[in-house]
Amino acid sequence: MTVKTIAIAALLGSACTAQAGGIDRSGQSILALFESGRYAEFSLGSVSPDTSGTAVAGLGGFGSGDMTSSFLQLGAAYKADIDDRLSYAIIYDQPFGADVDYPTGTGYFAAGSMAELDAHAITGLMRYKFENNFSVHGGIRVQSIEATAAVPFVGGYAVEGDRDVGVGYVIGGAYERPDIALRVALTYNSRIKHDVQTSESFGGGPAATSNTHIETPQSVNLDFQTGIAQDTLLFGGIRWAEWSEFDITPVGYQGATGGSLVSYDNDVFSYSLGVGRRLNENWSVSASVGYEKSNGGFASNLGPTDGSKSMALAAIYTKDNMKITTGIRYINIGDAQTAIPGFAPASDFKDNHAVAIGVKVGYTF
Repeated sequence: MTVKTIAIAALLGSACTAQAGGIDRSGQSILALFESGRYAEFSLGSVSPDTSGTAVAGLGGFGSGDMTSSFLQLGAAYKADIDDRLSYAIIYDQPFGADVDYPTGTGYFAAGSMAELDAHAITGLMRYKFENNFSVHGGIRVQSIEATAAVPFVGGYAVEGDRDVGVGYVIGGAYERPDIALRVALTYNSRIKHDVQTSESFGGGPAATSNTHIETPQSVNLDFQTGIAQDTLLFGGIRWAEWSEFDITPVGYQGATGGSLVSYDNDVFSYSLGVGRRLNENWSVSASVGYEKSNGGFASNLGPTDGSKSMALAAIYTKDNMKITTGIRYINIGDAQTAIPGFAPASDFKDNHAVAIGVKVGYTF
């Protein structure tokens, strides 16, 4: 067992993702591609957010109640070597998602509003290693999305979007020094375009059908790790996602309000840094922190967050060819204000948080 095993423990800190910029969930990690030999893994996380706000006095000053639902996060990967230089991996993740459900009967202006977005992706990757410790990787990502929403305070508006499949690509490179457990990997994830067949209605009236263009954002991941002492690893990452170009604007909603159902004003940078330590032949532990900058401005009523801070602890048990990782992450969700026509701000969301727990099982053949 080497210091690399500690890195696997560290991964759970990010695998238990919960609240990230936009509707980011998995972080689109491809790190299974760097495992040794033939390898398979499965991960399961449970995320429990607690997000509530209070309307301004002009809208009654009522509290929203908890408007976020708990959700599960699944992931899986298989990696194998073709020869000494060429390898491949197949990775499944749930890259984006939303689970919003404002309780009814609160007096809050958005009571009864809801939104769900469900995304699944399968990524096929190849990696080629050069003689000078550099490697390149790339592949194809197939992604499906499905969405539905209801906004009663906008004329009883409701929308359903059928599942649509889009295709994008992944490309990147890495540098490694196994003698000091050093690895730096840079990966670009392309935009993926979807044309979703959409059914909209107002006040329970007849539904109108159209196509809604949704484009999930391009992003760049920078992941690194290095040994800093015997059995001790420093690790971290930076992720940029172009959420400023993301919007969901159904035809009927735009006609009624002149705006988008969901959109974001800013791109998002997310940072993580941690330390892992091997305790003995079977056990390793890690601790990490995460940070996402608050951008200010007004947030959507269907996503009233702005930045975050997090802390994570993870432990890994290794026995023969199997590794079992468990972890927990606490996320302090950034305060935000929302707006509606005639009220800016319309509500304040403060002192919110989420807790994520997860387990990952990896096996080397």
